[in-house]
Amino acid sequence: MTQHDRLLIIDFGSQVTQLIARRLRELNVYCEIHPYQAVDGAFLTEFAPKAVILSGGPCSVIDDGSPRPPESVFTLGVPVLGICYGQQVMMQMLGGLVERGEGTAEFGRAYVTPSATPLPLLDGWFLTDKEQVWMSHGDHVSKIAPGFEVFATSPNAPYAVVADPARNFFAVQFHPEVHHTPNGAKLYENFIRLAGFSGDWTMGAYRDEAIEKIREQVGDAKVICGLSGGVDSSVAAVLIHEAIGDQLTCVFVDHGLLRQGEVDEVVGMFRDTYNIPLIHADEQELFLGELDGQSDPETKRKIIGRLFIDVFQKHAGEVGGAEFLAQGTLYPDVIESVSFSGGPSVTIKSHHNVGGLPEKMGLKLVEPLRELFKDEVRALGRELGLPASFIGRHPFPGPGLAIRCPGEITREKLDILRRADAVFIDQIRKHGLYDEIWQAFVAILPVRTVGVMGDGRTYDFACAMRAVTSVDGMTADVYPFSHEFLMETSTRIVAEVPGINRVTYDITSKPPGTIEWE
Repeated sequence: MTQHDRLLIIDFGSQVTQLIARRLRELNVYCEIHPYQAVDGAFLTEFAPKAVILSGGPCSVIDDGSPRPPESVFTLGVPVLGICYGQQVMMQMLGGLVERGEGTAEFGRAYVTPSATPLPLLDGWFLTDKEQVWMSHGDHVSKIAPGFEVFATSPNAPYAVVADPARNFFAVQFHPEVHHTPNGAKLYENFIRLAGFSGDWTMGAYRDEAIEKIREQVGDAKVICGLSGGVDSSVAAVLIHEAIGDQLTCVFVDHGLLRQGEVDEVVGMFRDTYNIPLIHADEQELFLGELDGQSDPETKRKIIGRLFIDVFQKHAGEVGGAEFLAQGTLYPDVIESVSFSGGPSVTIKSHHNVGGLPEKMGLKLVEPLRELFKDEVRALGRELGLPASFIGRHPFPGPGLAIRCPGEITREKLDILRRADAVFIDQIRKHGLYDEIWQAFVAILPVRTVGVMGDGRTYDFACAMRAVTSVDGMTADVYPFSHEFLMETSTRIVAEVPGINRVTYDITSKPPGTIEWE
């Protein structure tokens, strides 16, 4: 098994620590995030990082008991980069001084200017006399540690960039990982170059190594995979099938809440194109029967979740002798499974831990994507030859159209919703906008409105189109369609979808709204 150069990110609780890892992965560097409590001397010896980054965080290094990395971080002999809180804790531990705000706090956009002495970490910076960065700090460094020099300043941060080049220690007060620091990626690129990384983290290499790991873990045992039709479970299924062939069986639960043509697409791709053993569990009658008359969104979610577990367990039992359950768990879910405070977290998504199924069924887990971010999963999907149109699909919720159908769910409303959604997505693709949008869909509203079509009166449903841009789904902005696009799409939906006579466009960002309607 190839041993990649590894970079360790020690997390002190910043909301944007994951962005550091994503920037590094984009540069083909393998890195892992670990909370500071988990990192001690023994951990460092075993992990053997080629470089270390100390993240930002909400605490104050001045307070008793504030987070610290182990002192051995600074005796490893590898480059260390401190960011915001990471800078302050580095200065405090190495002999500098940090003080409370007192008029030196900075939150938001700031501009740093260079000193006269060049620093390789800043190569490619300061093509003008200043560089835009994103600051978010209350405390400030008032005295740098021995051996350090100042290489850039801002109006409220006289030590915006400091370094001890002899020891390859670097520290910045701003956040280079956020997009508000436009040249931040260049700083990370310089850091990994100084650390001597070869950039050997590629999806081609990952694919080969993952296949080897799966074969080693599974042996000749059988594996079942809950296939949702989404990108994560699909990539996991194709990868595992490439490793162990017909030892894998996928269970695709059709709950009657999928998009137009989705069942045929998923079954056709996996059963016909990839020849992966697939159980198509057509359970529409069961799900829609139990959802009949239910309007509370949380009740609907619970019904769907409970039935999914029951149905999956029933059909998985048809495989006989399966020892492993495959899941599309991603690296953000792994990171979030342990909170910054060290306690258990409840933020893993329910469709990733499949409602406790491994414990209920006595199965061991296969999670071949647990080291990857979403964009890396898409890259792996391309390596595996999945169609580009499938790899680039917008996210789709586990409860499906149930949460895009506020109020009671009926077959009539679902049919109308599928048709309207298909028209909206077709319009987006026709105008070349699909890849600019994070997620787009139609919701059917629980109201009927009066309309006029031809010479007659109509009394049909209203619908809402929704399209947002986002990086990770945590926050989202409405997509700014032109009026011409909205009018053209509205005209098509009303003309082509019987049952709808009014079209609206949801312009709510997240927050205060959510992306989905329920």
